[in-house]
Amino acid sequence: MSELATELAAAGGAEAPPRTTARLRQLLLAALSEGRAELGRTRSGSKDRPVTVAMAAGDGRLLAVTPADAAVRADRQAVDERAWLLVAAAVGALVQLSEAGPPGDAADLALLAGALEDHLVLAAPAPPLEPGALDDLVPLAFEEQAHGIDRLRAQALAVPTALLSDAGELRPPIGAAHPLRIAEAVARLGGRPAEPRSVEDLEDAVLELIDPAAGRTSRPHEDPDPARRIARRILQRLDGMGKWGGYHTDFAHLARGFAGNDRALAQSVGESLLAAGLLAEKPSVGQRHVFLNPRRAADIRRLIESGEAPAGLVLPA
Repeated sequence: MSELATELAAAGGAEAPPRTTARLRQLLLAALSEGRAELGRTRSGSKDRPVTVAMAAGDGRLLAVTPADAAVRADRQAVDERAWLLVAAAVGALVQLSEAGPPGDAADLALLAGALEDHLVLAAPAPPLEPGALDDLVPLAFEEQAHGIDRLRAQALAVPTALLSDAGELRPPIGAAHPLRIAEAVARLGGRPAEPRSVEDLEDAVLELIDPAAGRTSRPHEDPDPARRIARRILQRLDGMGKWGGYHTDFAHLARGFAGNDRALAQSVGESLLAAGLLAEKPSVGQRHVFLNPRRAADIRRLIESGEAPAGLVLPA
């Protein structure tokens, strides 16, 4: 067990008395800093010193603090893939513990984000939960959500609410298609936001929730040039699902939603987007996964919104 886990258990877990708060806060901040460093390594965490997430209940909500950079609330590129998947697992655990049902529309998404020093804090509405029950429920929920994240050993601990009382102002993630909102939507629709296949399976439902007009009335669909129209639609869909690195998609899925000859053209357009650097590729076992290149965000936005193709993009005839 980590030092935090050992002393937390000895103090009474989530029901630890106020006199232990200062010491436990010190250990928590140390564990978060260590976890931040671990997430930058080839393998993150170990059996004896796993990367730590902490959760607490209070004021009608559940809170979680992660080692990830709090800047991710405003900048979706502030974390790399493994750090993002850890955050996504924390979102899934919060939703699971709060028993939140499917959202009726995008306005129902309620996840908030803040900071404990520079570490990301997440908050979700929840019914009253006994602190003692969280000692058992938090590790199990997080383990279920984080299972299968490559090269990561992580744990979640239930802590007294006082340890997270300095999280600062909690506000919604910036951007309608922010990956935190996508993760919440996936979890509330019954998926696992840290499992890429689960996210793929729910893509249509999530996109319909986040942006009901996408794929029907938006300007890319009115482009008279077939290849450029398909390129704009592909980029628009990936942007709508927040696929800027933390989330990615199977290359074969770029043709999803196209019919007839457009399916083959979509595959060729996808290769052109890769060759031009608008998409980046992540090798995966038996599959090619791609995501929007954050370094080309301005070019991607211009192509989606106006059809202006950047230099170097050669689309098939």
